[in-house]
Amino acid sequence: MSEIPRGSSETHDGDTHLLRFVVGLPYPLPTVWKAVASPEGLPAWLCEADPLEPRLGGRVTLRWLNSATEVSGRVTAWDPDYVAEYTVDPTTHGRIRFHLEPGSSGDEGSTVLRFTNEVRGSREYRLDCLAGWHEHFERLAAALDGRPTDWRDWTPERWRHLRGLYERDEAPWPKWEP
Repeated sequence: MSEIPRGSSETHDGDTHLLRFVVGLPYPLPTVWKAVASPEGLPAWLCEADPLEPRLGGRVTLRWLNSATEVSGRVTAWDPDYVAEYTVDPTTHGRIRFHLEPGSSGDEGSTVLRFTNEVRGSREYRLDCLAGWHEHFERLAAALDGRPTDWRDWTPERWRHLRGLYERDEAPWPKWEP
């Protein structure tokens, strides 16, 4: 698909989906933390965060810059440098959790991002979200490389491509592997 490993999902109770991504990033933990847990870092790859009160129970409002989506909620987990979790409207973005840890072999120059998103919706919405998060993590990698997203130039083509791949990969027929 891309440099970002494919996300996975589990469905519970018919319409509750737990989406997961594990992304290795060749940047130190403090750099990745700033990108995923600060109002200064988030717009380069995901959304504006205003307010974002960096503490358990703090208020958070996320405004996606490629759509008119805005959600508000609370910070439901906060362990500086390691865990940021925001719980917002369960029918749009639900619980969003970024868990950071040092890269393999304790390499201080790399970080593993373990991401989960618990969201409610249809199978189609689950596929939409998998593709959306995948594209956002590609943008995170680019932002960390010094290429932040200019949201004025965003188009849905990459998302549509990823969405098609996620849908194809879960098709009920056997997959042909060359």
